Amino acid sequence: MGYGDLGCMGSQHLVTPHIDALAESGVLCQQAYVASSVCSPSRAGLLTGRDPRRFGYEGNLNQGAANYATRPELLGLPPGEHTLADHLRATGYATALIGKWHLGIGDGFHPNTRGFDHFCGMLVGSHGYFPRPDRNQLERNGEALRDFSSPYLTDFFTDEALRWVQQQQSATEQKPWFLFLSWNAPHGPLQATEEDLKRFAHIGDKKRRTYAAMMYALDRGVGRIRSHLQKSGDLNNTLICFFSDNGGATGNASWNGPLSGVKGCLREGGVRVPMIWSWPDQLPAGETHAGVVSSLDLLPTFLAAAGAQPLPLSPARPHEDKRNREKAVKSYGAYDGINVLPQLVGEVPPEPRTLFWRLQGQTAVLDGGDKLITLSHRPAQLFQPAADLGETVDRFDTNRSRTVELFQMLGQWESSLATVPLWGSSPFWIEQSAKHYDTWQVRPEPK
Repeated sequence: MGYGDLGCMGSQHLVTPHIDALAESGVLCQQAYVASSVCSPSRAGLLTGRDPRRFGYEGNLNQGAANYATRPELLGLPPGEHTLADHLRATGYATALIGKWHLGIGDGFHPNTRGFDHFCGMLVGSHGYFPRPDRNQLERNGEALRDFSSPYLTDFFTDEALRWVQQQQSATEQKPWFLFLSWNAPHGPLQATEEDLKRFAHIGDKKRRTYAAMMYALDRGVGRIRSHLQKSGDLNNTLICFFSDNGGATGNASWNGPLSGVKGCLREGGVRVPMIWSWPDQLPAGETHAGVVSSLDLLPTFLAAAGAQPLPLSPARPHEDKRNREKAVKSYGAYDGINVLPQLVGEVPPEPRTLFWRLQGQTAVLDGGDKLITLSHRPAQLFQPAADLGETVDRFDTNRSRTVELFQMLGQWESSLATVPLWGSSPFWIEQSAKHYDTWQVRPEPK
């Protein structure tokens, strides 16, 4: 999803009233970051609360196992890493994942073995939006799906989420519940219903029209979930966090608003996303948060809301350097996120943050107001994204002392990683960064 592709983020052509209403009921974070600019490692970070590079999860998973120079049993979220669902289930929560998993398909990687009592969706990274009973990659708790409550996948995932929530609400043994509703929209392929497409006939670009229709269906799903929680009396005491797992891509007609860069690169357009937190009983309504927050904050924030303690960090695995792992935990802590509730309610001011990224020939560090990006094919760049959203002014030569300091921070971080990348990502991301880093520019919203 593009950074600008919500009404509350400035879109003039897309229709997202329910997501906008979610922002009006809570706190909109405008400088929120994800753990990676591609899907799979980003998800590894948001579910573990740990920088995915710490356990070798750097590349994307978008090919068959035969295409990776690694052992198949390493192609996924390492079994020793606890997920948010693991932590909450240990506290007594019912847990479910509806939609996209994209964290491995082999033994030990299935969502049902990674903390989720219930799973309905796809293990892979993308899927067609009009699944056929005899031709799809969808399942429910390990059983292949053949019947669909809706012919359109976004609506089907919403149906499944509502069905599961209703089951929790009517269960004889009432438990608190945690739902990871992981719609794949607006990820490719670009497919929408004819009815939704008709609403956007005024948009000239065919791709943008289809993208707008897909976002409309996603927004409809958010509205249905909120409406049900409101009618059942659970909305006020439900903590909801909405965001995208990376920035807008080059091929789906998304729009990154004032940001430069796209999915796959480490400019703001690849790693910065709108993030909304809503909890009517606890959080203020209609607020905008200007501080830096991260998808890594989900785990500590949800655990704080649940009154839960994290499970202890598992021992180092054979492929990890035990000494480096211990060194990193001592330097950075076991988990990399923070509980942001005190900031969101205004009890404490936003604090300076340090975030790191690495993806095949690209590394970056954001420290306070400064962000250094290093590239394998050209000189490094230094930006101040809070003030320069489009990263148009390279300060590399004008602030050499700060540049050197950030280089040292990156080096210390990389040397602390307990393992090398467990597999390589698609060459596409290397080609994208090499081809476009000098040419990506802020562009107006497509009409």
